[in-house]
Amino acid sequence: MESKTDNVIKEAREAALQVLLHNSRGPVRGLPRTAGWEYPEPYTRDQMINTLGILISGNPKLIAVQRKVLETVARNQSPRGHIPSLVHDPEDRGASDTTPLFLLAVALFRRAVGEPDFLEQAVQRSLVWMDYRSPDDRVMVGQLPTSDWRDEQWVVGYGLFVNTVVYCYLRLLGQEEKATTLRELMTKFTVRGGVQQRHVHEGLRLHYKPYYGLWSYKVYNNERFDLLGNSLAILSGLASPSRAKDIIAWVEEECAELRSRGDLEVELPPNLFPYIHPADPDWRPRYERYNQPGEYHNGGIWPFICGFYIAALVAAERFRLAERKLQSLAQLVQPSRNAEVAFGFNEWLRAQDGTPQGQDWQSWSAAMYLYAETCVRERRTPFFEEIRRL
Repeated sequence: MESKTDNVIKEAREAALQVLLHNSRGPVRGLPRTAGWEYPEPYTRDQMINTLGILISGNPKLIAVQRKVLETVARNQSPRGHIPSLVHDPEDRGASDTTPLFLLAVALFRRAVGEPDFLEQAVQRSLVWMDYRSPDDRVMVGQLPTSDWRDEQWVVGYGLFVNTVVYCYLRLLGQEEKATTLRELMTKFTVRGGVQQRHVHEGLRLHYKPYYGLWSYKVYNNERFDLLGNSLAILSGLASPSRAKDIIAWVEEECAELRSRGDLEVELPPNLFPYIHPADPDWRPRYERYNQPGEYHNGGIWPFICGFYIAALVAAERFRLAERKLQSLAQLVQPSRNAEVAFGFNEWLRAQDGTPQGQDWQSWSAAMYLYAETCVRERRTPFFEEIRRL
């Protein structure tokens, strides 16, 4: 007999599919909208991340729409291979994550539909673009602040999230030598003591902490915990099985401490912690308006990132914990901010009280719920298992 919790998990899965179908055609050139009632534009990074949930759904209509999205964004690629921030607008450029996410999405799509040469010309141009994104010409890519999905937060130099995506697509596209070099560079320790020795490359591995840092560049780095980047490090196998388990244990312990202090209401981790406070050296004046502690990019709860974390738990074979977190996610995606719906699939929620603060029926919230639910139910992580085996 199914429990009430099991019913909620299934109901959320059905609702997530309806969100994606509802959003599959928007007012901008018939391309998918990013959220149900706001964000009518097709934001590239959102659409690329949606690929995981869409492919795992097996829904023919959604897969056909995703083909159109990938073909459209490829047509709007810059002459040098850069992928724009909006699928339909070749002039909207400047993101550090759209091109690597495009390469990852195409690699996933190729495997799902059995077309190994899909968009090959666009892929080759984007690979060249990414080669030039490495400041020291050694695979590891750099970025400017506010240029990845966190458009209200400073991540500068070698960012964890973007480089984990690069590692994933390099593996899936058969760029083994570059992938091995990137792994070696990322798993080096960050530079400490304010002095960088010649020929010693900074990495993202931290001293005395199990996880990978938010970013690093020469003698500077940021040791706050990036849930999305570390989840991808576990999923991709950048983190060894033992390190993956240590990262997860650290996350759960730290979140328990946040809850004991009243800084976290829900059972799922914030996207970033410790939160940045006004007295901290990495606080920016603009955070006063957009990034208060426990909100938005400064520790908000993002359902799509929680989906990646749950998948990482499955990859680390923490199946019971993954089941509990999926139950929590099914409950988390119920509240809505404005829409009168059974499942809000909101963009993000405030950590301290779990209230939805973003837009309802956000596509990547629904897509990553579908992916996470499949991972837990099948006790496997589709696509990423291949990356970990390579």
